[in-house]
Amino acid sequence: MTTVPLTTDLAAPEGWATGTWTIDPVHTSVAFSVRHLMSRIRGSFSDVTGQIVTDHSPSRCHVTATAALSSVNTGNPMRDDHLRSADFFDIEHTPEMSFSSTTLRPAGAAGAGWVLTGDLTIRRTTRPVELQLEFLGVDPAGLQGETRIGFAAHGAIRRRDFGITFGLAADGSRVVGDKVDITLDVEAVLDVEG
Repeated sequence: MTTVPLTTDLAAPEGWATGTWTIDPVHTSVAFSVRHLMSRIRGSFSDVTGQIVTDHSPSRCHVTATAALSSVNTGNPMRDDHLRSADFFDIEHTPEMSFSSTTLRPAGAAGAGWVLTGDLTIRRTTRPVELQLEFLGVDPAGLQGETRIGFAAHGAIRRRDFGITFGLAADGSRVVGDKVDITLDVEAVLDVEG
């Protein structure tokens, strides 16, 4: 998908760096939580890949990411197998979910962070999503001397928007909630051209 930048450039925050960055799955967390009856179930995806391209103006940055749905982990193997089934992710036919950013804009007051908008695809259905994004900084001498960048983000989706309706009754009662909260902690390594 193509980046659709804002017409107004955004000022880069202190410590900003430009380049192409590869998401480090070992130091990245893609987590979610959803209501189940009276409790809240939390889970994550461990197999995540992607790329971040940063520009002198953050409004011209772009993010693409993919998560293998088979890597879901809620701490309960039976529940995880159910999530992989046709009732939820249907990994036999749609093994991945993907995200591609479209715009980045200020969240409001100066220092309030940004809003990252993009297209999220789950089960062959694509919907726009908004994430509240925070730049965490750049470490020029990471774990082994590599340059790293960090971001945190959070947002929410409605699973029915992606055709995942198991546990949602027509009368409004539910076993599993419709709203899914998403929390991302992303660390990426600067690509070095040889």
